[in-house]
Amino acid sequence: MGIRLENVGIAVRDIDATIAFFTDLGLEVVGRQEISGEWADTAVGLDGNHARIAVLQTPDGQGQLELFEYLHPDAIETAPTLPNEIGMHRVAFSVDDIDAALEIAARHGCHPLRGVADYQGVYKLTYVRGPSGIIVMLAEDLTKG
Repeated sequence: MGIRLENVGIAVRDIDATIAFFTDLGLEVVGRQEISGEWADTAVGLDGNHARIAVLQTPDGQGQLELFEYLHPDAIETAPTLPNEIGMHRVAFSVDDIDAALEIAARHGCHPLRGVADYQGVYKLTYVRGPSGIIVMLAEDLTKG
């Protein structure tokens, strides 16, 4: 049996703000629409499922995020995920310049949870609290010149 990862789905509070954050980091919107109907209720397991969705892709075409802003039923606010909680942990991206990526994140009010770490001179990396509390890992490979 063949298998491949299609995307990671994330429910968000404000789809436009979340799209702005990820597109500023370099992802591209490849699709956007509203979904509802019996097929959506069945697939997702929510009666009356109605959401705005957007699919964003990394420039290399290898990774995709699918963002959902629920119109019905109402979205349920939860406390932001902590790095050690069970469940979806984070979304990780390799970036060419972590300082530039952090400047972009800061323009969206998103900052590192603690700081930027240097892992044995191989990577600079950090966890950023992104829109809707999403943890986003940014990592720069220091071995690439």
